[in-house]
Amino acid sequence: MTPSNRLEALRQWTTVVADTGDIDEIARLKPTEATTNPSLILKAARTARGEAILAAARCANESPRLRIDRVVTDFGKAILEHIPGRVSTEVDARLSFDTRATVEKARRLIALYEAGDISRERVLIKIAATWEGCEAARVLEQEGIHCNMTLIFSLAQAKAAAQAGATLISPFVGRIYDWAKKEAGDAWNEAENAGVKDPGVQSVTAIYRTLKAAGSKTQIMGASFRNLGEITALAGCDLLTIAPKFIDALRRDEAPLERVLSSDTLTPTAPVAITESEFRWETTMSAMANEKLAQGIRAFAADTETLEKLLV
Repeated sequence: MTPSNRLEALRQWTTVVADTGDIDEIARLKPTEATTNPSLILKAARTARGEAILAAARCANESPRLRIDRVVTDFGKAILEHIPGRVSTEVDARLSFDTRATVEKARRLIALYEAGDISRERVLIKIAATWEGCEAARVLEQEGIHCNMTLIFSLAQAKAAAQAGATLISPFVGRIYDWAKKEAGDAWNEAENAGVKDPGVQSVTAIYRTLKAAGSKTQIMGASFRNLGEITALAGCDLLTIAPKFIDALRRDEAPLERVLSSDTLTPTAPVAITESEFRWETTMSAMANEKLAQGIRAFAADTETLEKLLV
């Protein structure tokens, strides 16, 4: 049966994930999966359903830092009522450089889910793709706690996450586009940097081809989109996490959509491998990856602290 719109066409090859913490929006959109982060949870906390979740968490005899765990998992539980697949729940970004603390926090989040009769198979624990975060994922995956490595801006990060056995990685598109556009200034040419030529799209494409050619089982989920062209240029990626406004736009668009990414024609290579020193050097030498990773961690940490204040 011929797809009636671009959203249906995309779903032939790619799992569509809702990039929002808004429970009502997820119920309306009916995506396969959903992903959250501190910024999305903070925004969703200001909705009527979000306020109810915060009110319940305030009743817990715990510190605000621990109450946040209840908030993010309660959002996740509510979201899971409306999707058949998995929800991603993020570890406190302030733990991004502490492997042991990240592991302990992930175990607590999973325990809260399981206390609510949610199987760990339906949850992805989101962790910033620092070296320490990837090492935490290595431990957690061995315990059957599946990880979504986020804030990925480089091939080095993708390799480290895949090497650790992470279930899924989230390479960002829009934030790379933002950085490149800002760097170019007046010299930026939108037409020359659109679609498959978008610097963020090219980054995800390189990651996809490298990991697939190496036979990695790690799933790749493009994230952080600025326009529809970025999404359609990654048709065929394992998953794409898409904001509601773009999901709606794809549903309204009846133009044909062709698959762009496929592993069928790739030449097999050796498994991915990267040492800690190589990871740190490559990250340091990429001004974009270094800057955007740090910026992302700072932003998520700030939103987590704001959320804490709402739980006092």
